[in-house]
Order: sequence, then structure tokens, then C-alpha cells
Amino acid sequence: MVINPELSIVVCVLNEQESIDLFLDAVTPFIEQAVNSYEIIFVNDGSTDRTLEIIKQRVADPALHIKLVNLSRNFGKDTALTAGLDYAKGQAVIPMDVDLQDPPELIPEMVKKWREGADSVIAVRKDRSDDSLVKRKTATAFYKIIGRMSKVDMPQNAGDYRLIDRKVVDVLQRMPEKARFMKGLFAFPGFSKDYVYYSRPARVAGTTKWNYWKLWNFALDGIFSFSTAPLRIWTYAGVCVGLLSLIYLTFVIAKTLIFGVDVPGYASMITLILFFSSLNLIGIGVLGEYIGRIFEEVKNRPLYVIEGYYGDDSSDEKQENDKPNR
Repeated sequence: MVINPELSIVVCVLNEQESIDLFLDAVTPFIEQAVNSYEIIFVNDGSTDRTLEIIKQRVADPALHIKLVNLSRNFGKDTALTAGLDYAKGQAVIPMDVDLQDPPELIPEMVKKWREGADSVIAVRKDRSDDSLVKRKTATAFYKIIGRMSKVDMPQNAGDYRLIDRKVVDVLQRMPEKARFMKGLFAFPGFSKDYVYYSRPARVAGTTKWNYWKLWNFALDGIFSFSTAPLRIWTYAGVCVGLLSLIYLTFVIAKTLIFGVDVPGYASMITLILFFSSLNLIGIGVLGEYIGRIFEEVKNRPLYVIEGYYGDDSSDEKQENDKPNR
């Protein structure tokens, strides 16, 4: 048993029974080529198929270095990834997708750059030509918006696939917020960075768990978690609308004094009411996004709940004494 391996691979899974064996067969040779000691930590995020059963069978194989963190229900990918980072013991950690869209052949190059001094080695997509036109446009718009709004430098076209040094992991473990936008959290600590570039292959098995609604909410989490710019924008919008209203009021008073009182117009009145009412509702919605996040934080509920931990060091003593404080 290696207590502190050189490398930890963290893999979050949700109903990925077709991909587990394919992933292990593909990734293990590259890990063994890159490092002398390693562990692969699967985080089961509430799977309802045979995913849990298959991973438990692989954990039982003494020739493998596999561990399993089984969450009590589905908590979402970013929370599951946080659980994996909390339980990872490696000097460096690489989060990966089980569908092999994160090419395992990059692992030796990442480790090489890490040994040369980089604290984070980020995998960046060369292009998004394999994505649909809508997804390419929305992704480009999101990265531009978050880049302008946030004070944290988040590289474009980079996901969770990266190598991070133990000191980066230690900083991440001191971030207890409930709204987990991991791309931003990975970027927040800073430290030295390097990059590797790749073209994203197709899934080897299974289907994606992301749809446009989930991606929309994911984008909102990123914006509201790492920027107060929406609040500031509505402050400016209020000032601008107030000035326009003052100008219009001056115009109406002057027109009345010069030409007399006109017959009130229903169309113009209802238009103004609807316009300003919509501005109020949008502003209240922006405030609600931040207040909702405050509400989630102050309840101080656990970020995740562990049903069980399985692996070569999954003793009762370890689970009680070494479990991260979440």
C-alpha cells in the first residue's frame, strides 16, 4: 500500500457502466509510464445502473490501485469532484472524465511539465469544431463574459482536465462554498501554470449527462460565483434609466406649458409601465441569485455525504480520523 502516491487520478461517474473498463484499460498504461506510484479514485455520484457494482469489482482486484468514494445520492459533478480531491493523497492530482474525451496520452506530458516546476498543467482544446454551432457560439460568449466580469483569469476552452500540485489542492480544500464552479476555483489559487493542447475525441461509450439547461445554469453559477458585476451593471442601468426619465419628464413639462395638455395616450403609458416593471423584475432576479447563494451558504449543510469509502486504506480508523471537514 502506497500511503502518499505520486499521482492521484480523480474520476467522477454517473451511470457510466459501459465506460469503466474501457477507461481503466486505456488510462493505466499512460499512468504507469509517467509515475512510479499512483491511485485512481472513482467518485460515484448517485449512479442507478451497474456503475457502483463494476467499480467495487475492480477495487477488489489487488493488482489495481483503485479506490471508490460512494456518495449517498447525486450531488452534481463539481461537488463530486470536490469529494474526490478531498480524498486524493497524491503529490499531484488529475481530474478526468471517464468517457475518454480527456485523452490519457497527455498524462506523461503533464507530469513532465509538473516535474519541471509547473504547479498547474492545464489541458486546453485546440478547437471546438466537433461541437455544434450553437454550443461553439455560446461557449465563446461565456468565456468572453466571464473573462471581462471576473478578476480571476480563467483560460478559454479549458475544462477540469488538468494536473494540479498538492499545494493547489490544499488551497482548494480551504474553499468551503456550496456553489462549486470548479473552473473558477482551479484558477483562483494562482501559482505557476503551463499548458498542453489537444483535440477532443468522441465519447467511447454512454451518453452525455449535460443538456443546454444544465449548461445554462452552470454558466450562471460561474458568473455569480466569481463576479459582482451583474449588481454593478444594474446600478448603472438604474442611473441611466433615471436620467432618461428626468429628460423625458422635462420634455413633458415643457410640452405641456407650451402646447397645453394633450389627451393621455394609453399605448405610451402601458409601454412605459411594462418597460420599467420588466427592469424591476430583472433587477430583483439578479439580487435573488446572490441572495439565494447567501441562503445556501449560511445554512452550513455538508457539501456532500459519503455512503462508503472502498480501497486498500478504507479502514474505519481512516474514515473517522482522516475524513475532510466538509
